[in-house]
Amino acid sequence: MPRNKHKRKAVSHAKPKSLKRLKSKGVMASHPKVFVLLGLLFVALGVSLLVFKSQYNAMFGFAMLSIIVGSVTAIFASFSVPKKKTD
Repeated sequence: MPRNKHKRKAVSHAKPKSLKRLKSKGVMASHPKVFVLLGLLFVALGVSLLVFKSQYNAMFGFAMLSIIVGSVTAIFASFSVPKKKTD
């Protein structure tokens, strides 16, 4: 009779099924450079509206909204741009 009667259970080291499914990345995370350019385009549109069409109240509001949305989009997309490693 062997001395060591207690044997270890074989444990599978596979990940659970819930962890196997990867969350899909968002559109901004998958194409960050496009969204940086899109944000800068919105900022340029807003500035041009302020310069040339600033006499109308509706255009002033649209210009400010465009500048805010463009800058927020460009900032969030710039966080998603992959950094270059300097090794």
